[in-house]
Amino acid sequence: MVIREKYLSQIRPFYNQDLIKVITGIRRSGKSVILKQIIEELKKNHIKENQIIYINFESKKYSFIKNDDDLYQYINEKMTKDKKNYLFFDEIQNVDKWEKAVNSLKADLEEKVSIFITGSNSDLLSGELATHLSGRYVSFKVYPFTFKEVCQLKNIKSKDKYELEKDFMEYLKWGGLPQRFVLTDENQTRTYLTDVYDSIVVKDIITRYGVKDIDLFNRIVEYIVTTPSQMFSAENLAKYFMQDNRNVSKNTLYNYLEYMSASMLINKVDRYDVRGKRILNGKYKYYLTDLGLGQVMNTAKKPQMGAYLENVVYNELLSRGYDVKVGTLEKGEIDFIATKGDEKLYFQVAFQLYDEIMEREFGAFDHIQDHYPKYIISTDKFDLSRNGIIHKNIIDWLLED
Repeated sequence: MVIREKYLSQIRPFYNQDLIKVITGIRRSGKSVILKQIIEELKKNHIKENQIIYINFESKKYSFIKNDDDLYQYINEKMTKDKKNYLFFDEIQNVDKWEKAVNSLKADLEEKVSIFITGSNSDLLSGELATHLSGRYVSFKVYPFTFKEVCQLKNIKSKDKYELEKDFMEYLKWGGLPQRFVLTDENQTRTYLTDVYDSIVVKDIITRYGVKDIDLFNRIVEYIVTTPSQMFSAENLAKYFMQDNRNVSKNTLYNYLEYMSASMLINKVDRYDVRGKRILNGKYKYYLTDLGLGQVMNTAKKPQMGAYLENVVYNELLSRGYDVKVGTLEKGEIDFIATKGDEKLYFQVAFQLYDEIMEREFGAFDHIQDHYPKYIISTDKFDLSRNGIIHKNIIDWLLED
């Protein structure tokens, strides 16, 4: 088991605070494991078993808890009255009006409870929750394994990019959902990832939003997977489906894209006007939260290796805590502008740098006049840095501290 210290170190200062700890992430990204790791840390710090209540709302064991009243009553009956209780609610979005129960537990019991919740939908932090718990929670987003965590899981000590190339190409193909690493062959992996995809679509999208046209929904996902890292809009998608004599409204397409983003299947990335310093509306880029889920949907078309590499860099930047946007210039585009506090980084990503590709990637920075670091990430083994622009091999960059 990989101890996910990156997340534990963020959550640990809040273990005993009355702020509600909200942990979100795509299904099977490891949220439940993080909760269990927190529980183990509490036990090591002399918190007794009867002070800890853990409920996984995907288990039939707790199917009798259907709404806020059921949850509130169950917790009141189970609590240790004379000591602080640590409440862990896993996949809480399955409980109707759960936010009312959580709010009441916090209000009624005050310092006697520390509440941790997880969910697989970004709507967890909007709407009713924002109304009932505004200013009373801290949130943390969990991502599938980074390549560095994969190496830790496999107990790979080497940082040699030549030795790690096979492992990296497997990661590029099948992604980083933790459970897949216990599977022994590609057929098992594909079956598992297909099941995860289906559970996201059924539980987090179809059931939640009442999606009627499942075939259309799957075809939109396939379109995103087979044309990754491309800038597109609902208008593009509408024209694409019209080629197949299928008339689909832009409003439906916008809604489906928003549902995919809310379920964390994909991430929508804003465009940022570098010169005008403003967000541009209309066209967006979409990246898969995990490339393995894209692999099971892309059964017919040739893999787009450059686009997959770009997706890995995007996910890595998110995992490192950056806010990421696509940069737009008068002539051209910057793949990513990553910001965190006062820090700003520019990134171009290419599978390999050769001839005109090299000139294009380095030349993209010509019209940026500031002095923030500028990087080019590729699979090339040799350092091709020049003119103050830093070139890094993707494996070297992913394994950096």
